[in-house]
Amino acid sequence: MTVIAVLSMKGGVGKTTVVLGLASSAWDRGLRTLVIDLDPQANATMALEPEGAVFTTSDVLADARPGVAADAIVASSWDSRIDVLPSERSLEHRNVSQGRNSSLRLRTALATVPREYELVLIDCPPSLGELTRNALSTADLAVIVTEPSHFSLHGAQEALEAVDVIAGTTNPGLRATAVVVNRFDPTDREHLLNLQRLGEAHGPLVYDPPIPDCSAIPQSQRAVSPLHSWNSPGSRETADIMDDLLDSLLPRKRQVRVTPPVSIRRYLS
Repeated sequence: MTVIAVLSMKGGVGKTTVVLGLASSAWDRGLRTLVIDLDPQANATMALEPEGAVFTTSDVLADARPGVAADAIVASSWDSRIDVLPSERSLEHRNVSQGRNSSLRLRTALATVPREYELVLIDCPPSLGELTRNALSTADLAVIVTEPSHFSLHGAQEALEAVDVIAGTTNPGLRATAVVVNRFDPTDREHLLNLQRLGEAHGPLVYDPPIPDCSAIPQSQRAVSPLHSWNSPGSRETADIMDDLLDSLLPRKRQVRVTPPVSIRRYLS
C-alpha cells in the first residue's frame, strides 16, 4: 500500500489531472485504489462521479475519530476498483488550524482504511494551508505538479520546502519523489527555457518526460471515464507517461512498464 499526496502552489496547473491520470493507470492494471479529494473545488470528485455519497472530507476532518473515514468512502463511476472520499465547497472552512494535532486529523480518521487498498491518492488544494498539511502528514510520497511558466521555479521550491517541514515534524517517513511538469509544448521556447531552469534547480526530481497539453485529458474527465479507456494518439501518449510515473512511485513488484516513453532530453538536446 502506497499513499501519494499530489500538490501544487498554484491553481490551474493540472494537479487533479495528474491524480486522475495515476488513478487511470491503476485502474488499467487492476489496482484497488482510493482517491481522497482534499480540494474544496472538488474537481476529482466531479470527474469520478461517486454515487450515494452521504459524507465528505469536510465531515471526516470535523469528526476525525480513528477510522471514521470508512463511513465516507464510496465507489466511483469508473469501476468498483476505484473508490472516492469526496469533497465539497464547505471543506474550505477546514483549511485553518483547528488546535493541537490539527494536521494529523486525516491520518487519524483514516486509521486502518488504507490497508484495504494498494494505492491511495490525495488531491490537495493549491495552497500550503491545513488541508495540504493533513495530506502530507498522511502520505508516504509527495508529487509536486507545476507547469513550464515563469513562476514554476518558485512554486516548486515552495512545495518542496513544505514537504521538508512536514518530514521534519509530523511525518518523518515522507519524501518528495517527483516534480511533474504539465501542459508542456515543445514548440514553445519559453516552455523549453523554464523546463531547463527547473532541471538545473531540482535535478532528477524533475520527472522526465513532461506531460503534453492533450485534448483527451479534459474529454475523458467530462465523460467520467479513465484516460486509459480512450483510444487516440494523444491519449495513448499521455497514458504511457502516467504508467511510467506510477511505476516510479510504486514498489517494484507492481510495476508493469517495459518501454519508457520518449525522454524530455530530445527537447533539450
